[in-house]
Amino acid sequence: MNFDRKLMHRIFLLVAGILVFGWLLLDTARATAMFQAIWDLFSPFVMGAAIAFIFNVPMRAIERQLDGIRKDGLRRTLALLLTLAAMILVIMFVVELLVPQISMTVDSLAARIPAFVERTANSIILYMEENPEVKEWILEFTNLEDIQWNTLLQNTLTFVGNQVSSVMGSAVNVIGSLTNGIVNMVISLVFAVYCLGRKEILARQARRILYSILPEHACDEIIRVMRLTNVTFSNFISGQCLEACILGCLFAIAMSIFKMPYVPLVSVVIAVTALVPVVGAFVGCIIGAFFILVNDPIQAITFVIMFLVIQQLEGNLIYPRVVGSSIGLPGMWVLVAVTVGSELMGIGGMLLMIPLTSVCYTLLGEFTEKRLAQRNIPAEKLQDHPPEMQSRFEKTKEIKLKKYRLKMMKKFQNNQKKD
Repeated sequence: MNFDRKLMHRIFLLVAGILVFGWLLLDTARATAMFQAIWDLFSPFVMGAAIAFIFNVPMRAIERQLDGIRKDGLRRTLALLLTLAAMILVIMFVVELLVPQISMTVDSLAARIPAFVERTANSIILYMEENPEVKEWILEFTNLEDIQWNTLLQNTLTFVGNQVSSVMGSAVNVIGSLTNGIVNMVISLVFAVYCLGRKEILARQARRILYSILPEHACDEIIRVMRLTNVTFSNFISGQCLEACILGCLFAIAMSIFKMPYVPLVSVVIAVTALVPVVGAFVGCIIGAFFILVNDPIQAITFVIMFLVIQQLEGNLIYPRVVGSSIGLPGMWVLVAVTVGSELMGIGGMLLMIPLTSVCYTLLGEFTEKRLAQRNIPAEKLQDHPPEMQSRFEKTKEIKLKKYRLKMMKKFQNNQKKD
């Protein structure tokens, strides 16, 4: 009896896949723990690969400017060093700009918050005096006379003691997690530098492994999709950074025109938070509005109105042209990608889902064009206003009617010939 090896191999893989899927469903806790352990083991390298991919965008541009250097190793080393130096300078610039502003803001808030609280309390007291029925309703609702103050004080002290013990107990875990995070970050940076220095070699090795396992046509398609993904993600990163810089500059100019406080701090915070697509700038708006609110509530309201105007300008004109055009994704699908990504993986999902959706959008467009060409669909049916379509019942009825008319015509002609 002859056995088809390919068929047996497929049956084996199918049975193995069913068994693994059944195990995942039956023992979810252990499967989750196993995947978490695997992720903890490989997460520094995944993070390092992500850092290398981000750093590769400016490094590739710097390397193009060093075409005069003939030695590839020297050109790559200089480009890598210049990229790292540029990133360090950007981080130092942001820190140097933010730290003094944050220090001044904290001092200013510390000086203004008591007065702000006092003004608010006086306003509440004045409102209570002008509206005695509200004061009576609050006193009746809270029923302060029935509150057991000794029991409340004892419970409060017990709660505070338990929280202090919990904080002291978790401090050791926080220190351990911080140490582990620092070690993982160092490993990620070292791995990223290694990937940037040997990216062509790593890509060649990956292609060799791929072609040795899968059919050639499948490998060609996978490599084409990976190159499309690389271009899309690179354009998204550069476009997102450019859009954040533009938005920060717009806020700096607008706040300077309206003579608002904390211009450098708020504009930099908005630019940094704007790196998160669509929703990041709103976080910066909340932070900036809080800073300005303590200083001047009227200016805080003006700041919010100004933010809404600039956000509309940025969302309808700047973002679709800077980011949307760079990745070839319409603004509607950018919003869908951000919403779905935030629900699945939070902030990381927002950053990942937009270029991933762009790749899927492009591949779906290519597939659609190919299938339409294969099926020979008339071009007029694909227009914005296609011709009116008949149902299958109407077509069948029309065909039968034509056949009946033709039959009666022939019968009439035959009767005339006989006569």
